[in-house]
Amino acid sequence: MNPTKTYLEKCQALLHTVGRQETAIQQAADWFAASILAGRMVHLFGSGHSRIMVEEMWPRYGSFPGFHPIVELSLTFHNQVVGANGQRQAMFLENVPGLAARILRNFALDSQDCALVISSSGCNIVQIEMAEIFQQQGVKVVALISKTHSEASTSKRADGKKLSDFADLVLDTGAPIGDAMVYLPDLETPVAPGSTLGGVAIVNSIKAEVAQRLTQAGQPPKVLTASVLLGAEKAAALFENAYDEHGRRMAQLYAQTEKDKDHPSI
Repeated sequence: MNPTKTYLEKCQALLHTVGRQETAIQQAADWFAASILAGRMVHLFGSGHSRIMVEEMWPRYGSFPGFHPIVELSLTFHNQVVGANGQRQAMFLENVPGLAARILRNFALDSQDCALVISSSGCNIVQIEMAEIFQQQGVKVVALISKTHSEASTSKRADGKKLSDFADLVLDTGAPIGDAMVYLPDLETPVAPGSTLGGVAIVNSIKAEVAQRLTQAGQPPKVLTASVLLGAEKAAALFENAYDEHGRRMAQLYAQTEKDKDHPSI
């Protein structure tokens, strides 16, 4: 038994699953690029470890403005595990009806926006309601899930609906049921999850496709780039310009009208 070899072989299988979704990835990129070219934003949301994909999209090296990371600390702050701000509370809160509406109450959505909602199971209430509200506001929703895990799981919503029921497009990380991928002798439960790897491969593929579309449209993105590639002065200027652009786009989300304030309740 070679755990490293087993895990890496399964990771290769995940990447093959991602590769088979090239057409869907390009469709997501078409929608996202259209939103950014219109001066709007692509909203990103995930609770728990799905936050990793949100922050992978923006801001980090090789990323650019146009994406709106919605990171709710009460749903994602795992460091202390137990006690105040612990994991028990986060797992409870991500299944509280109405929380998604309170989060989105802060932002003025527009039908030119898009959204990427991430949940391995696609069964937690906050992500489901988030996607539902986005669709009610005319926002195209891309869901990033593990299809096999989601199909085997039971929704926490009373009506049984899952994230995929409120998605215009569904992308699959390829992770297995339960996420963990390596079974070891004399250990009943598997270890070493895979959904993050599949998810990161998908979001970075989308990012590259979007950058190509923006460049071809004559609006090349302001990409956060390391100084070792460009020199300190040019890299610093790019960072400032990118952050300024992000701020300008975000200002639209906070400039709410009375109509914008009244998100549908769930």
